[in-house]
Amino acid sequence: MTANRLARVQEQLRFYEHPLVEFDARAKGDAVEVIIRPRFTEPRVHTYYFELHPRDFDNPQFEWALQRQIFDCLHDYLVEMFIRTPQHRKEHQQMEREGKL
Repeated sequence: MTANRLARVQEQLRFYEHPLVEFDARAKGDAVEVIIRPRFTEPRVHTYYFELHPRDFDNPQFEWALQRQIFDCLHDYLVEMFIRTPQHRKEHQQMEREGKL
């Protein structure tokens, strides 16, 4: 059953092409893990993972739900890549004082 779910996700991922990231999927127990990784090597950033569970595949609007999840995860992934934000100002001021920036 997981092989069918994996094939279904891989089939859907073929419809997505992005200049900055690539998509992949693999089986993970009863779930399917979707992988979003950068196409570039520098700067080094982490790979993003999210899981689709058996209940996700029961959704009659699975393709649209998957798209929404991909878009939401892309947003989260890009936000996680921030090196500095105003919320980190005190931390960065301390690092500047210590000569670490």
